[in-house]
Amino acid sequence: MTIRIINKSDNSLPKYETEASAGMDIRANLLETIVLKPMERNLIPSGLFMELPIGFEAQIRPRSGLALKHGISILNSPGTIDADYRGEIKILLINFSDVDFEIKHGDRIAQMIIARHEQVNWEEVNVLAETVRGAGGYGHTGL
Repeated sequence: MTIRIINKSDNSLPKYETEASAGMDIRANLLETIVLKPMERNLIPSGLFMELPIGFEAQIRPRSGLALKHGISILNSPGTIDADYRGEIKILLINFSDVDFEIKHGDRIAQMIIARHEQVNWEEVNVLAETVRGAGGYGHTGL
């Protein structure tokens, strides 16, 4: 699949780092370094604009290394970019650690997965089909 993209940064386009990768890294497009203080959040620009085909979304997810090593994650994760959005891709980072974290131009700050999705039609009913699980919710199936 080919997706149309505008890159207003001097960073490389998102790419798969390995043959079996599901996600592509997104890089920060910054004029100056941003310091993310503990429990602070900031919307980080990427300089990327894209045109997804209808029936697809882009999911923005945290990078596991940033989460493990630095406590950096993404709020509203995974974020969804809809096919009709044409604005700049921005990443809502949060610092869950107890120390400042620097974000520099070109840093890999998130990963993006392109995924197919469906839209549904609702059929309102009074009764649902029975299952073995039934209404068992959180923790119902054990550890």
